[in-house]
Amino acid sequence: MLMGQYAYTLDNKGRLTMPSRFREELPEQLIITKGFDQCVAVYPIHVWRELTQRISALPLTDYRGRELRRLLFSEAVDFQLDKQGRMLIPDRLREFAGLELSSEVQIVGLETIIELWNPEIWQAKDSQRREAMADDPAIWSSLNV
Repeated sequence: MLMGQYAYTLDNKGRLTMPSRFREELPEQLIITKGFDQCVAVYPIHVWRELTQRISALPLTDYRGRELRRLLFSEAVDFQLDKQGRMLIPDRLREFAGLELSSEVQIVGLETIIELWNPEIWQAKDSQRREAMADDPAIWSSLNV
């Protein structure tokens, strides 16, 4: 299970080392693409295939379905971690998420996928989320916990 938060530095060539705890969980083939909310998403191939089946089931005549296809597929790149556990993040994805060379990246595990965040954007989103969740206990009751 991919969970937790880690701060790692993006090197000057655009490579990011994955935490060893994540590397143990990840398959050989991965997909990287634009995520939601201005982050980069990393999908293990089996999770990506399941997602693509669901998206492919949406009719092409549906505007939102087409936009979702464009968002995810047009920027997607398949890759494998190198021997040091690093991934190369393409320029356009780094720019989209505000990830800068030789700067820190917040690596966030979301059970089945990983998100890569600019730390400042992550902190702002995290604060907003915490405030919203604190004022809405109904979300927990919907989970029957």
